[in-house]
Amino acid sequence: MKRFILTGAPGAGKTSILRQLQQEGFSVVDEAATDVIALEQARGIAEPWTQPAFLDSVAALQHQRQMQAALQPDGIQFHDRSAICTAALAEYLGFAITPVLAQELDRIRAEEIFEREAFFIRSLGFIEPTAARRISLEQALRFERIHEEVYKRFGFEIVIIEPGAIQDRADAVKRAVLRRLG
Repeated sequence: MKRFILTGAPGAGKTSILRQLQQEGFSVVDEAATDVIALEQARGIAEPWTQPAFLDSVAALQHQRQMQAALQPDGIQFHDRSAICTAALAEYLGFAITPVLAQELDRIRAEEIFEREAFFIRSLGFIEPTAARRISLEQALRFERIHEEVYKRFGFEIVIIEPGAIQDRADAVKRAVLRRLG
């Protein structure tokens, strides 16, 4: 299985690109943080990301989804974020890496779960607020810079996907994967 990460700032269009790739027959793994936020908000916690335990919940769900996805037949698989994104979130929020997150990061490195190229989906230049996305454009761009720095620290090659139409961005991802896989 060849696993690739789509990452970048909140609201950059990662999930839309992922859905396009899924429609074209690729295996995809959904982002965990948004689902953790929705669950916690349903429990009455308005901003769960303000608590360090949020990182553990996201890392645990990411691990669970990656393990379930590993059972799928060989091929190309795209992941909407990864535990490296959770490490970037910790840095953005000023939290230390928790032991649960550190263990997941170590596993990803040791088992070489992901291909070394990470698709960095650039910001569209605006933010559409949602219940889970309460961030300004300025904050999102700061988060984008942190993401890029953290992925580089973890040894990933950043493949930039510039703003544009969803199909054009999905095509750029596919072209880069085909070049990588020869």
